[in-house]
Amino acid sequence: MADLAGTAAALVAPGKGILAADESIGTMSARLTAAGAAPTRENRRAYRELLVTAPCLASAISGVILCDETFRQRLGDGRPFPAALAGLGLLTGIKVDAGAKPLPGAPGETVTEGLDGLAPRLAGYAELGAAFAKWRAVLRIGDGRPSRAAVRANAQALGRYAAACQQEGLVPVVEPEVLMDGPHSLAQCETVTALVLLEVMSELQDYGADLAGVVLKPNMAVPGSGCPEAAAPHQVAEATMAALGCVPATLAGVAFLSGGQPPERATRHLAALQGLPHVWPLTFSFGRALVDPALAAWRGDPACREAGQRALARRVALNAAALTGTYRDDLEREPALG
Repeated sequence: MADLAGTAAALVAPGKGILAADESIGTMSARLTAAGAAPTRENRRAYRELLVTAPCLASAISGVILCDETFRQRLGDGRPFPAALAGLGLLTGIKVDAGAKPLPGAPGETVTEGLDGLAPRLAGYAELGAAFAKWRAVLRIGDGRPSRAAVRANAQALGRYAAACQQEGLVPVVEPEVLMDGPHSLAQCETVTALVLLEVMSELQDYGADLAGVVLKPNMAVPGSGCPEAAAPHQVAEATMAALGCVPATLAGVAFLSGGQPPERATRHLAALQGLPHVWPLTFSFGRALVDPALAAWRGDPACREAGQRALARRVALNAAALTGTYRDDLEREPALG
């Protein structure tokens, strides 16, 4: 497991985070359409190439999570994405779950599928250059949710996935996401997140996962999007750290998802978390909170490629500042950053 621990440590190295560029074909196509770009296979490829080839990306990004389509595509110069990422000093990750599906016996709840045939798929990805993988579980708060059955089913799937990854030489990024959709309070999110993480840690232990080779990708504890009461960054940080209280010190690190938070808010919360005592590296594995500005600047126009890369570099630099304790709100108004 030594190599896995080394890879996991590299993913959460000081001052670095993970770029999540693994949206499904449907999700990415919808975002392209909303940005004014044609939702084609080529535009999806060109957009991911724009992201991973942004100058100096490796200075603050350790790895990039891809979906299967992008993983098998090539850059404009003919290099496969995994080989290109390696050449740029970035680790290649791959999303391996098959998405959230209805959970029988639990109306309105889901379980993430994709365990069938997982081991040979993981072996294939590893052979093609993947160093780590990602599996996302989705849980909702409200109307008696999440149920015990939904928490248990998703935690068991994450445990099996993590064990399979390590068996095939890949670092598992374990993502149990409690969605911010709904009117729930900060306290409710903290409580549910803590219960979910406790179950996930138990399943990882039961399936024999080596936590030194595991990166946890949880949500931050935040009020629901429909909650009338806002929370200050220090309140979010304190609630999030309380929810992480069950996580063993042997874990390689925690890379928070942004979960639909606006980029500025996610960065402020990330910065606040660094100021609290913690036993594992705390970093980010953001998707939309990193790449939305780049997509808005690019819009599918080849002439705006550099503008898209500058927007990404700026957002990456702001999150790197959050990790190193140099982030300030006024930096959000500094256009030359990055």
